[in-house]
Amino acid sequence: QVQLVESGGGLVQAGGSLRLSCAGSGRTFNINAMGWFRQAPGKEREFVAGISWTSSSTHYTDSVKDRFTITRDNAKSSVYLQMNSLKPEDTAVYYCAARRRSLVTMTLYDYNYWGQGTQVTVSS
Repeated sequence: QVQLVESGGGLVQAGGSLRLSCAGSGRTFNINAMGWFRQAPGKEREFVAGISWTSSSTHYTDSVKDRFTITRDNAKSSVYLQMNSLKPEDTAVYYCAARRRSLVTMTLYDYNYWGQGTQVTVSS
């Protein structure tokens, strides 16, 4: 199995920055594409950003483009999300996800492994 553990969440004022980290362990050779999703209270879990194994392909949901950056370090089986210019509407639990296939998708059901989530709260 693969275990994913997120860190880096917290409380920040609007306009501030946070960097989320996600470290994989276990059978990490099963990890290919990785992504970040988020879920706000009363809402469905939504795609935020995704990255391919080689980092040659990245995708972002429109609301975070030009503010968030996803990167990864395969030697550490890790993925990161740099979040700048945070807004109150970015408040959510952020989840790291990984899939066995190479294609980055925005569909949560395509991802095989999930972390427990880390809370991000942006105050106005």
